[in-house]
Amino acid sequence: MGDPVFVFMLTRHDATVPRARMLAKRALAAGVRHIGFKDVGARPSTLAVLAQELRDAGTVTYLEVVSLDEASECMSARLALDIGVDRLMGGTRPEVVAPIVAGSGVGYFPFAGRIEDHPSRLKGDLGDIVESAEEIAAMPGVEGLDLLAYRSDVDAPALMRAVCAAVTKPVIVAGSIDSPERIEAVRRAGAHGFTVGTAAIEGAFPAPRRGLAAQLATIEAASHGSVRLNVSASVGGLASRS
Repeated sequence: MGDPVFVFMLTRHDATVPRARMLAKRALAAGVRHIGFKDVGARPSTLAVLAQELRDAGTVTYLEVVSLDEASECMSARLALDIGVDRLMGGTRPEVVAPIVAGSGVGYFPFAGRIEDHPSRLKGDLGDIVESAEEIAAMPGVEGLDLLAYRSDVDAPALMRAVCAAVTKPVIVAGSIDSPERIEAVRRAGAHGFTVGTAAIEGAFPAPRRGLAAQLATIEAASHGSVRLNVSASVGGLASRS
């Protein structure tokens, strides 16, 4: 079982935060090298500057699409190309977006399953979501999947295990990962990576001291299985919550 990649999202409640550039500098100083942001919450010009600063620091950059309409999703895909991110995550129209990013070198990780609302929610039962994951992963131009396991109405650990077992492409688990126990469930499922934004910014993790750097260090340690878990929590049966 390999350790998943931790992607720090400069976001809160599915939108890029106004102080994203400042938080990015703090994350870089803390040693984080996978950093992302959403396609909403900041102007494209701000995201372009942010992406350049992250790129100059040698960071792997991620843009996650949470816009629900087709026109906005296509605009976000073109934005990803314009500002030069490494990976484009999210979105619900791979048949439309994959041709836009084809040949660009941008890795494309669309959402698996049926996505509704903002903040995004994953709808459907386990079987439906796994079937969707298999179909989307098989599409040309799709490098991996973005899975909102903890934003679903099914058992999140079971869903992660099922999707990771069903597809051969990497799965990044996004949304509502706010405890070491949930990170451990991601590890046990065999996911390629996971994102944390709101929980780190709001200080949800049991860090030894206050501040973003301590939150990020705790999350990174948990991704390597180095954080002692709450023995009262069952990793295999954690309830999903947003």
